[in-house]
Amino acid sequence: MEKQKNTIGRRKEAVARVYINKGTGNITVNDKDYKNYFSLIYLQNQVELPFKTIEALDKFDVKVNAQGGGIKGQAEAIKLGIARALCEVNIEFRPALKAAGLLKRDPRGVERKKPGKAKARRSFQFSKR
Repeated sequence: MEKQKNTIGRRKEAVARVYINKGTGNITVNDKDYKNYFSLIYLQNQVELPFKTIEALDKFDVKVNAQGGGIKGQAEAIKLGIARALCEVNIEFRPALKAAGLLKRDPRGVERKKPGKAKARRSFQFSKR
């Protein structure tokens, strides 16, 4: 039994620390089953995506500590963390994960607010008179 691998995934303000072991397919997020933590089906699919890509849904156990951001940012941070961990476990998984675009950190974040504007781009209501 090789020792567990741990990686980090980030997205927007969310940070996910991912610990991966050989196992039976249990995914635990903040001490809850991921199906309870992410009630929306498409977020559950995001978390499963790296395993589906390499067809190993029931070969690894994953424990995740997710902090910050919202529920979607956390799901996508976990997706990146799991993909990176799988590359550490077996380098042969890399081409498939890379082709699916799972190893790229999504660089988009919240745009900063500008002076003289209500938000980043939204102007104050214009009054002609």
